[in-house]
Amino acid sequence: MSETQNRFEWLSEYLVRPAYGWAGERDADPDVLAPARRFLLDPEAWGMAARLAASMGLRHAGLWADPLDAEGEAGVLRVQACLELEGDYLVLETQVPLDRPTIDSHTPTYPGLDRLERHAQDLTGLSFTGHPDGRRWTRHQAWPEDRFPLRSDFPLSGETKARTPADADYPFVRVQGAGVYEIPVGPVHAGIIEPGHFRFQAMGEEVLRLEQRLGYTHKGIEKLAVGRDASGLARLAGRVSGDSTVSHAWAACQAMERAAGCEVPPRALFLRALMAERERIANHLGDIGAICNDVGFAFALAQCGRLREQWQRRSQALFGHRFMMDAVIPGGVVQDLTPEGFQQLRLDHAALHKVIEPLFDVIQDHPSLDDRLMRTGILSAEDARALGCTGYVGKASGQSFDVRRDSPYAPYDQLRVEVPAETAGDVSARVAVRIAEVRASLWMLDRLLDALPEGEIAAPFSPPPPGAMGLGIIDGWRGEILAFVRFSTDSRIARYFPRDPSWFTWPALERLILGNIVPDFPVCNKSVNGSYSGEDL
Repeated sequence: MSETQNRFEWLSEYLVRPAYGWAGERDADPDVLAPARRFLLDPEAWGMAARLAASMGLRHAGLWADPLDAEGEAGVLRVQACLELEGDYLVLETQVPLDRPTIDSHTPTYPGLDRLERHAQDLTGLSFTGHPDGRRWTRHQAWPEDRFPLRSDFPLSGETKARTPADADYPFVRVQGAGVYEIPVGPVHAGIIEPGHFRFQAMGEEVLRLEQRLGYTHKGIEKLAVGRDASGLARLAGRVSGDSTVSHAWAACQAMERAAGCEVPPRALFLRALMAERERIANHLGDIGAICNDVGFAFALAQCGRLREQWQRRSQALFGHRFMMDAVIPGGVVQDLTPEGFQQLRLDHAALHKVIEPLFDVIQDHPSLDDRLMRTGILSAEDARALGCTGYVGKASGQSFDVRRDSPYAPYDQLRVEVPAETAGDVSARVAVRIAEVRASLWMLDRLLDALPEGEIAAPFSPPPPGAMGLGIIDGWRGEILAFVRFSTDSRIARYFPRDPSWFTWPALERLILGNIVPDFPVCNKSVNGSYSGEDL
């Protein structure tokens, strides 16, 4: 199914529910955010729209706010939310005045929206009525509480050179009771990982509650995007989360290309997919080894680490960077695949397939690993669905959604995409999904080479008209990635919002750890492997 043939068989039912009292709604220009449909509604219907969507089984895929105070519409804040059902995407949109930026919260209906709404409040001043948690999320005292970085009057360089005070007074929730104690972990860790704070409430070794505090790596990505040209945004998008540089850059470029009506050459699309599947395999190999190492099976770490390093060195040789950073540009890709590189990839795929099979057989049939990974860190299908988890976290808990198959974009609309799914929801299931995805991606890489078209690797990117918007939707190795882009009157970026899948999988860690013992937290955490950087933006 091509991106212009979305079914939307359910949409008429959603739009005509008279009992929900829609006010001022209209189905907007269908091409503005294609392949998504765009629906404008009055702010009073915002909460009602979410409740109706949930009753019909729609998954919430993200929310962002867009201050229009620099675009000739002074005092207006645009709010958009993206929903998905059966591979079709619907963007709800409304506007509120900047001097009274209040709207109903979607979090009571969709708990996975908790942090996205708090993030929007910190950066734009949008207030959510009925939100269950009024604490800040992104701000970390780095700017005054009554100032909002995404508004036009907030300078890119910030308003103070003073050092940000420690966020020592964040009001963590505490569990009271005899024998209950608290364990603070982080934000600085013993390993070479990004900062994040984990506050445990435990009794004995059993975890009663876990609360996360992230945002320590907030980079101001959304503010840094303002005023950039298309090439500059592609480079910035590739740095949202370094281990997903191909996927995030592709999502941003796809959004800009749709806004500009840019037709990407078929060969470039195949090369993008080739790099995206290489990115998926490299990260899955790293995670499989690290999960096994967390329970003392260092053999798997050594073998997976060796294979990952060889894989990334080939990426460096053929695509100019170990992570293939800056390889995706608006209109195409930077580097073509030579005939010699083509043959080398064929050999690499065969060699990796040969060596992973006995390794994966050991990992999936080893009693000591089964003892530690099975029935550990179970995320129920209900929780995965409620939080909107995609990628290996969702697939391991029975949520088999994959953008490449269910809302396919070129060149995946020309391929058979195998989507593994498990139902146990434990660490072992999340390892099994990763293993199956490595195998599936290896098969797909050869199919991409089989069908690799001849031709150009990039098309000229002409600036879109003022105010043009685009929505990019790509399946990264962690799951669904969204990128919203709006251009300003001078054809530069006015708004960029990337939504990493980690916004929904980090909260899943807080749920799946409950009832487990504290020493199992590292392996549970690694099995989810949310991106600190991708959430902190």
